[in-house]
Amino acid sequence: MILTIAISGYRSLRNLVLPLDRLTVVTGANGSGKSSFYRALRLLADVAQGRAIASLAAEGGLQSTIWAGPEAFSRGMKDGSVPLQGTVRKNPVALKLGFASEDYGYAIDLGLPVPPPPPSYFSLDPVIKAEAVWAGEVLSRRNAFAERAGPAVTVLSARGQRQVLIRDLPSFESMMTQSADPKNLPELLYLRARMNGWRFYDHFRTDPYAPVRQMQVGTRTPVLSSDGADLAAAVATILEIGDAAGFHAAIDDAFPGSTVEITQDRGRFELLMLQRGLLRPLSTAELSDGTLRYLLLVAALMTPRPPSLMVLNEPETSLHPSLLAPLSRLIMRACDRSQLIVVSHADELVSALEAEGKAMMVMLSKVLGETVAGDIEAPGWNWPAR
Repeated sequence: MILTIAISGYRSLRNLVLPLDRLTVVTGANGSGKSSFYRALRLLADVAQGRAIASLAAEGGLQSTIWAGPEAFSRGMKDGSVPLQGTVRKNPVALKLGFASEDYGYAIDLGLPVPPPPPSYFSLDPVIKAEAVWAGEVLSRRNAFAERAGPAVTVLSARGQRQVLIRDLPSFESMMTQSADPKNLPELLYLRARMNGWRFYDHFRTDPYAPVRQMQVGTRTPVLSSDGADLAAAVATILEIGDAAGFHAAIDDAFPGSTVEITQDRGRFELLMLQRGLLRPLSTAELSDGTLRYLLLVAALMTPRPPSLMVLNEPETSLHPSLLAPLSRLIMRACDRSQLIVVSHADELVSALEAEGKAMMVMLSKVLGETVAGDIEAPGWNWPAR
């Protein structure tokens, strides 16, 4: 289980270090930084797949995503006696992401090229300045078994000695993808595989032309895709090798008297829902946005292959208020099998999850443009040195 998430220099997250629990609910007013927190988590997951720099480019590059406020706040700025103003920068531009779990931790530091690079098509790309993988919750010199500073990757040998594994790692390549060797560094390979298994669900498409509303060719699908296009195949997989009784109970909890079935014609799958009072079942093309989104959430949360971490971003979107209590019960059952982070601004859903007494509640707010987490005490954290 992930115990700590750390984000520094990303949008409004100037320096946010949060503890996590089995179920963590992140909420706050509009503009408090919830979306930035969610996107930072996705960016961290992209590192393991070698997509972090491309993902940053899609957001406008490092120059558009870096913290835009002062490097530090003076006492006068905080009490309002001195207007906000730029200060002399003491540290280089940096966007840092990291996490620590019960066994391993990882952090990455991205920055700008220094000195300016020669002319290149990719001169706006950020570069990876430092990385570290360590054992335990907080990075230290004693527990780091792989460190990257510039182009060099140093690892801890079986004899406890530090040796250079790679001397010329390109600035756009993470050691997570280039140094994961089952012989020299099996821990890094294990950590990358775990991060690759993290799942993110964010605003399923349910418009009239969404793929989920069309019949789709289906194969066994233990993991619902991020866009939900393979809903029918995912539900069929749950009914065949997963918790079929639990699935039907979840449907009845939200839509009393309703049932869901899957039909297939020459390998093309279709989901049908028979609702109480109707004479025929409705296809996904006929279902309301809210009903379809709820079915997608059921398929995601009841996966026969639960991940180590699942992140839901505003799962309440388009749902009728009557569905929020069933959704909260579904989430509570899912966190018995996976660690969950739920980012939400729906008071009804947040209150329902809080009432269970098992969720860590994180209330984000803005102070002088910076996202802060209220009275939550930040865990210990150290960033790798450049």
